[in-house]
Amino acid sequence: MTWIILSLFAVALLFVLLGAHGKSWYLCKRQLLCLLGLVVILFGCITSVPTGHTGILTTFGHVEDTTLEAGVHFKLPYQEVVCMDNRNQKAIINMSCFSKDIQEVEIIYSLNYQINKENAQTIYKEIGSNYYTVVMESRIQKAVKTFTALYTAEDLIANRDKLSKEIEERLREQLASYNIEVIDTAIENMDFSDAFTNAVEQKQVAAQNKLQAEIEQAKKTMEQEATAERARIEAEANAAVAKIQAEADLEVTKIQADAAEYAGQKDAAKNEAIARTLTDLLVKYYESQAWNGELPEYFVGGVDTALPILGSAENAQ
Repeated sequence: MTWIILSLFAVALLFVLLGAHGKSWYLCKRQLLCLLGLVVILFGCITSVPTGHTGILTTFGHVEDTTLEAGVHFKLPYQEVVCMDNRNQKAIINMSCFSKDIQEVEIIYSLNYQINKENAQTIYKEIGSNYYTVVMESRIQKAVKTFTALYTAEDLIANRDKLSKEIEERLREQLASYNIEVIDTAIENMDFSDAFTNAVEQKQVAAQNKLQAEIEQAKKTMEQEATAERARIEAEANAAVAKIQAEADLEVTKIQADAAEYAGQKDAAKNEAIARTLTDLLVKYYESQAWNGELPEYFVGGVDTALPILGSAENAQ
């Protein structure tokens, strides 16, 4: 700033001296040239740093210790300002790699990265403003190709996310030492040869057909097992019903036998009770009650002896 003030003072003094002509003073062409030089000096002392950038101040190629934030700044006319982009940047690389089983694969890999503005001066000193070409590009390609070669072509398809994570971890570790931060990465596309793609499709079709056959066979087996199970359950149910019916019939027979036995016991008890109450006199009483008043006509003495009784009505005739 002091140099700028001194320069302006020197130009103003020169402007006054060039206008002096003896005892008089008036404006001349040489003073206009002086004013033009003053304007050039003023414009050479003003610089601007865009938003999202850090200004690196250099004097004849020497990097000064001062960095410039976004905005308008004053500098010496012979100083230069290099703007370092510290925003989130994206790099996309299309490269040809080989898998573990020597299958060629075209990979489109993207990486979002950012430099720390506090370290922008160090990056410019040690690497330069083209740090992507010098440091990043070769390491990205090497990391992608190295980890791609660890997988077979089929494994690359199945482990795409795992591969991307492994590459990202390697790049984070390597680029951090250059004050470059890896924000995120992605494998945007993997393109295999037509022959390999057709082979994979055929294999998938064969696997699907095999799975479909296994499903159909399993379905038939389940249906057969279900039919056999239903037959078994039905046979067990019929056997259980027959057993229950037989037990019921046996129980009914037992109840009937018990009832008959009870009835016989009841009749025997009744007869026994009647027999205990009968006496000769009571028997004669019942006989007299049942007699119709007619005398017997025959006397039965034995099995083969039957004699007529004298005086009966038949003999009287």
